[in-house]
Amino acid sequence: MQLRQVGGSGLRVSRFALGTMTWGDATDAYDAEDQLTTYLEVGGTTLDVAPIYGRGTSEQVVGRLIAKLGVRDHVVITGKAGIRFGPDGPPHDVVDASRGTLLAQLDRTLADLGTDHLDLWQVHRWDPTVPIDEVLGALEHAVLTGRTRYVGVSNFSAWQTTAARLGLEHRAAAVPLVSNQLEYSMLQRDLEVAQGPALAHHGMSVLAWSPLAGGVLTGKYRGGSIPGDSRASDPGWAVGMQRFLRSPSGVVEAVARAAEGLGVSPSQVALAWVADRPSVAAAIVGSRTANQLAENLEADEVVLPAEIVQALDDVSQPPPAR
Repeated sequence: MQLRQVGGSGLRVSRFALGTMTWGDATDAYDAEDQLTTYLEVGGTTLDVAPIYGRGTSEQVVGRLIAKLGVRDHVVITGKAGIRFGPDGPPHDVVDASRGTLLAQLDRTLADLGTDHLDLWQVHRWDPTVPIDEVLGALEHAVLTGRTRYVGVSNFSAWQTTAARLGLEHRAAAVPLVSNQLEYSMLQRDLEVAQGPALAHHGMSVLAWSPLAGGVLTGKYRGGSIPGDSRASDPGWAVGMQRFLRSPSGVVEAVARAAEGLGVSPSQVALAWVADRPSVAAAIVGSRTANQLAENLEADEVVLPAEIVQALDDVSQPPPAR
């Protein structure tokens, strides 16, 4: 699988990263092992983790598998911190980017993964209740103490990214901010308006999450059907899926037509489109099964002709802001 540089740093990640959000919860340890093995066999290197994934158990599953397969030296681990479970437990998450929470979650992540460092550590969300200097101090400290090699942010707006980037640059260690992990798909192109230009200006990269728009771009919901094993049928996901299910059907139909013409699957078209957008270093792929993952990862072999890219760009272009 193609490797790409993250921002202007020496960190290199796979064009497609492996998402672990459901591991330990909807994805059990056996299926997780099948997925990781499948991913590594096609040359993937990059694992996306977070302490709240799998209702708090995902990183333990990842750690056991890394140890079992003996692959820590062959994988790039991108982690996050700054969201914790509220007093009522999942899914009532609380944004908390205080220094204490960030560093405590980082230490827990390292313990659960059975490693002494992450390759990339990111602040999961902007926390308006915590001074930005406190957040940046935690990132700097994590690098200086060897707990992570590089740092980034996740779900930050353009101005938040700029504030974090410039703030870190002006601290004593001048640690660079290399990435912003953002939602990006043909049904969610908001980052192109502000974050994209800001990231390009700062020489930072995008790690794109939900590149299939919750599975809508696979075509499984065409005609209004909701398969029983889909996210939209799960009460925990149903509300969040509505914004995609209400999206114009023309985008999904265009992806399906492009896939038919190229002899590939709609998911492969949608993934290839995201992975080759400006500033994108990796698209994060999450799957229910190893077979589904293997099919999705064949997107690495898909080259979209320029005319198809233009057609998909046109049909998925969001309406101008009013």
